[in-house]
Amino acid sequence: MTEQPVDVERIGRAVASAVREHWLLFLIEGIILILLGLAAIVLPPLATLAITILIGWIFLISGVVGLVTTFWARHAPGFWWSLVSAVIGIAAGLALLAWPITGTLSLTLVLIAFFIIEGIASIMYAVEHRRQLSGRWSWMLVSGVIDLILAAVILAGLPGTAMWALGLLVGINMLFGGAALIAMALAARHAAG
Repeated sequence: MTEQPVDVERIGRAVASAVREHWLLFLIEGIILILLGLAAIVLPPLATLAITILIGWIFLISGVVGLVTTFWARHAPGFWWSLVSAVIGIAAGLALLAWPITGTLSLTLVLIAFFIIEGIASIMYAVEHRRQLSGRWSWMLVSGVIDLILAAVILAGLPGTAMWALGLLVGINMLFGGAALIAMALAARHAAG
């Protein structure tokens, strides 16, 4: 069996063609993301609670599906590890759904850990590659420092920050993601015209 080389240029043309064809859908999605992002920014406690409940359902459903498939393939290697993983998923989902306020604190602690690890990694990457990235390495350094500042601000304000941090950050992400989709859609519309 021979492996076919990936034709990156052909794939790129296909993606660009699909975006031009469906620019209106991308525009609508971008507008919806901006509206949801603004709502999350204006009401971060509500958005944080919604995110916690959504993650709870994701854990619960994935745990149940994992449990079913584990018993379905019970003679496969790794049965006990799959069983433990499924039970943990179900337990985490049930805990987040039963106590979503407490769950927001747990998820915020995970977010803090992510910011710390991401910040340190970004700073180390910037320092390691400052010669290769010439003048642009400082952007990576600043990004890492901002990650560490965000972690410190959220950590210093616990438990109060747990009620707004997730919702606010997801709202900001949705706002910028929506803006990017709108820009892409309008550029595709212009290219199609």
